[in-house]
Amino acid sequence: MDKATLHFILEHANSDVHSLMLQAAKFPEVDMPLAVRQITGMQKVKNKIPTFYACKNLLYPVKLSLEQSSSEITAKHKSALCEGNVLADLTGGFGVDAYFFSFRFDNIIYVEKDPELCRLAEHNFKALNRKNITVINDTAENFLKKTDSVSWIFLDPARRTESGKKAVLFSDCEPNTVNLADELLSKTGHVMVKLSPMIDISVLCRELRNITEIQIVAVENECKEVIAILTDKASDAISIKTIHFPNSKPAETLDFDLNDEHNAVVRYADEVKTYLYEPNAAVLKSGAFKLTGERFGIDKLHINSHLYTSDRMDSDFPGRIFLVEKVYDFSKNSLKELQAEVKKSNITVRNFPVSVNELRKKLKISEGGYIYLFATTLKDGKKVLICCRKAK
Repeated sequence: MDKATLHFILEHANSDVHSLMLQAAKFPEVDMPLAVRQITGMQKVKNKIPTFYACKNLLYPVKLSLEQSSSEITAKHKSALCEGNVLADLTGGFGVDAYFFSFRFDNIIYVEKDPELCRLAEHNFKALNRKNITVINDTAENFLKKTDSVSWIFLDPARRTESGKKAVLFSDCEPNTVNLADELLSKTGHVMVKLSPMIDISVLCRELRNITEIQIVAVENECKEVIAILTDKASDAISIKTIHFPNSKPAETLDFDLNDEHNAVVRYADEVKTYLYEPNAAVLKSGAFKLTGERFGIDKLHINSHLYTSDRMDSDFPGRIFLVEKVYDFSKNSLKELQAEVKKSNITVRNFPVSVNELRKKLKISEGGYIYLFATTLKDGKKVLICCRKAK
């Protein structure tokens, strides 16, 4: 990259890229398409991958591969799950995972079928001073045929169909991990697969053999990744681990196996008590609805509501806890009372026949503030609005 273009990029790192493209004629000395791509990439990684943003000599790929790349917090989490001599990353992409794995392994083999991404990776790993990463331009399938055994294999299958739509099923992803499972396990005793946060956990357990552990990772209450760990030894019970990284707070975890949820017995509340419990996104994704109630000694409001209540507060609960102030019936008179008492609130709908937007419009309540309204259904089918304040 020439000095004029690099200087332009650093000067306009926070500028609107569409406006810059329209001004290209004013800067004939600047490679504007490259500059716009770089600025776009820098803006995307600024919060997502701060270590990469801090390195001003990185080259950025096209939008799609950057969209699927791991964030720094999730990449660090995955790297903490394994260590050893050699890890082969068979879907190298932007190289975020390979970079963080390189601090846990003696050697990393970055495999990527796109020659342009390989060129960028070669440049970026040097810029980041990672000398233990070897870049190989090949498909995962071809690499497996030629390689010897390695300590770990990592895959993040491309989740886009030929038409550009997001894919969730194994058959729509590339490479197809189900079809490759035997060959993968013939080369290593440990395989880690990063999957779509939309994947059905029951389908995952049914279709992908030799899974010993599934991790569900959420960041700021949004499910970001489902991670499957396969080993060369089959396991009777699959371990499920949920981990949530809240903003500026300690991580929240819940560990169990599928048998725990199957055997759990949950109590249902006769009424809303002092505290309302809302599991985080990772726990909700895991389907541990009965176990959550049993393990923390809290009562479920309804089989489909996935909200819990108790007269005591348990700060170890993986999610948010609210102090209940009032419970309103979903009736005309009760709603009038609510409108008079609450002018601004955050509204959540769980197992309720009206959407958030419809409810906000009906109640004429503005968004935000410190009051939280949960519109939900109790065990007897009664529709209520629970007014509360955050306790945790």
